[in-house]
Amino acid sequence: MTGSSTPTGLARLHQLFEGRRLTPTQRRIAHCLVRQAPAVPFLSSVELAQLAGVSQPSVTRFATALGFDGYPALRRHVRELALTAAPEGHPHNPYQQAVQAEIDNLRRLASLLSDPGPVAEAGRLLAVSRPLPVLGLRASAAAARGFAYFSAKVHPDVRLLDEGGSLLADRIDAARHAGASALLCFALPRHPREVLDALAHARDAGLTVVTIADGTFAPVAAHSDLLLPAAVGRGLVFDTVSAPMLLGQVLLEAMCDALPEAQVHLEEFDARAAVRGLFVD
Repeated sequence: MTGSSTPTGLARLHQLFEGRRLTPTQRRIAHCLVRQAPAVPFLSSVELAQLAGVSQPSVTRFATALGFDGYPALRRHVRELALTAAPEGHPHNPYQQAVQAEIDNLRRLASLLSDPGPVAEAGRLLAVSRPLPVLGLRASAAAARGFAYFSAKVHPDVRLLDEGGSLLADRIDAARHAGASALLCFALPRHPREVLDALAHARDAGLTVVTIADGTFAPVAAHSDLLLPAAVGRGLVFDTVSAPMLLGQVLLEAMCDALPEAQVHLEEFDARAAVRGLFVD
């Protein structure tokens, strides 16, 4: 099967957007581009603007933001994707396809990390926050718990926020009053409405919001000061999140690099663990 509607074509199309700081209008165009991918090679900038509900100049600025000279160059690129066949030996078994899609997501993450600046900046922001609140609700709770578990070994005060409800804003306020300067959020689909409310509240309280999300046009983007994208796999009944989980570990590494006492804390933990016989290996 050929065309940009294939998994390979869509993955390449998504690569255009990942790692870029798109405005809400540009994210709207990006959504439309993905939904209308088979038709885009035949659409004028005016027609794409009408489909996306934006102005024609917005489409031109969107193409320029992606690194093209203008919309015609973007359209030619999408047309080339549409002519690209799936590679030899592309898996047809749905389980294989899901694994291959996850591998593709990891490759895209590796490409994004060729510029380590955003992750390094995020690591510095989290390192100096005392305490450090880590937010993740519903599908994102596991990623938040994992980050909080490991970061507590090197950071003196990590506060996991993995339960919603009316107390969530109170816990954010408490962290801010205790001296927190930043909040880390894991925001994976589907996105609970209360996460958007919590992030808006955190920013109103003066916290800098760092978010690991499933794309630069995720709903949380407008409520984040620094967004780190990592795609999720959608080939199975439930999303697969290898790339966001790995990005969380990369961010943890960057935070450790910004914590001069991190190695001391790790060595102290290992010494205590040995005395207590915590581990069998």
